[in-house]
Amino acid sequence: MNVVVIGAGIVGVAAAIRLRRDGHGVTLVDREGPAAGASFGNGAVLARLACVPVTVPGLLGKAPGMLLDPGSPLFVRWSKLAPLVPWLARYLSHANRRDTERIARALAPMVRDSVDQHRALAGNGAAARFIAPSPYAYVYRDRAAFDADAYAWGLRAEVGFVPEIVEGAAVREREPILGPDAGLLAIAADHGSIRDPGAYVHALADMFAQAGGTIRRAAVTGVSLRNGRAAAVETEGGPIPCDRAVVAAGAWSAKLLRPLGLRVPLAAERGYHVTYHDPDRRPTMPLMLADAKFVATPVDDGIRCAGIVEFGGTDDAKSPAALRLMRRRVAETFPGLTARRQSEWMGLRPSPADSLPVVGEVGRTGVFAAFGHHHVGLTAGPRTGRMVADMIAGRPPDVDIAPYDPQRFA
Repeated sequence: MNVVVIGAGIVGVAAAIRLRRDGHGVTLVDREGPAAGASFGNGAVLARLACVPVTVPGLLGKAPGMLLDPGSPLFVRWSKLAPLVPWLARYLSHANRRDTERIARALAPMVRDSVDQHRALAGNGAAARFIAPSPYAYVYRDRAAFDADAYAWGLRAEVGFVPEIVEGAAVREREPILGPDAGLLAIAADHGSIRDPGAYVHALADMFAQAGGTIRRAAVTGVSLRNGRAAAVETEGGPIPCDRAVVAAGAWSAKLLRPLGLRVPLAAERGYHVTYHDPDRRPTMPLMLADAKFVATPVDDGIRCAGIVEFGGTDDAKSPAALRLMRRRVAETFPGLTARRQSEWMGLRPSPADSLPVVGEVGRTGVFAAFGHHHVGLTAGPRTGRMVADMIAGRPPDVDIAPYDPQRFA
C-alpha cells in the first residue's frame, strides 16, 4: 500500500520505519522536518516505569495552592486560559483512585519494554549509538517524602518496578553531583536514555530514507476521503495520494481529525528544558527530582533538565518565571554546578484529557491516529509505531489496544 505518515517526531518516524519494513510505499510529511517539536525537546529518558498519570487522587484539592505557590512546577498563562476550561474540567475529573488505576494499567504496556523497542527500531544503524541503557532514580529529601509518594510506587510495583532504596551519605556515594538536600534515592533498574533526542530522530529518519522511504517538508491541511476511505493527504503544496494515512502530528493532530467526526479533547501542554552544555560534572543516570518535578539527564553535550507543566496557548513565547524556577531548582539540587553555556527550549506536549494515547483506526476510514502521549512520547514512540504498522498489516498487536481506541472520542 501507499501510506502517508503525518508528523516526523519519534512516533511518526517509528511508524514510517515499521511500515517501510513491511514493504509499503511510505511518505513521511512534516511542516518543519524530523524532530522539530517535542521529540527534540523532551527529557531524553526512556521511562519504563512512567505509568502513573499526573491526575492522581487529591490533585483537585492541591491544584489551587500549587498555582499560588511560586515554587510550584505548575503554571498557567491566565490570558490564554478561557478556551482550556472545558478540557481542564474533564482532565481533573480523572483525579480519583478508580480512574488513576485504570489509566496506569493501560499506560504500562505502552512503556514497560521501551528500551527493547528502541533497540529493535534502531537495529544496527547509526541511530543505535544514541540509546544508553541505565538505571533511573527518583530523588527525595528524606524517607518521609518518599513515603508520601507511596501510592504512586504501589502502582509501579504492580507492573514490576520495586526500587532499590539508598539513603543518607550513601546517596552522594552513588550520585556525587547531588547536594546535601537529597536524602534518598529510589532507583529503578533497566531503564535508559537517549544521548541526543534530536540527532537520534534525525538518524532514524535518515535510516528510513535509505530504506526507500520518502520525506517531504510541507504543511498538512487535512486528509481527503473517497467513498469513506483515505484517498489523499492534503498539503499546501498539493495532495499526496494514499491508501492509508497515519496522523502522528502531536499537539496538532486533533484538528486534522475533526472533519472525520473525531473530537479529541487534546490540550497543548507547554513544557520546558534547559541544557547545561559542557558542565563540570554530570549525573551518572537520569534523575527525577521528585519535589521539583523535573528530570536531569546526562546527554552528549551536557545535562538536560526538563519539566514544568504550563497551560495556555500554542504560541512560542517562553514564560520567564518557569525558566527561572527551573534554573533555581537546578542550582539547589546540584550546588556549584558550572557549564560553558546554557540553552533553553519550550515546546508543546499533546495531552488528552484522559491521559491515554490515541492509537488506532478512525472508524473504517483507513486513517490511523498515533498521538497524545503526554509526557511519554519518546518512551512509547517505537511501541506505538509498531502497533500502527501491525494494525495496517492486519496483524493483531501484542498488547490490548482497546484503551487507546480513537473511537472513544467519536
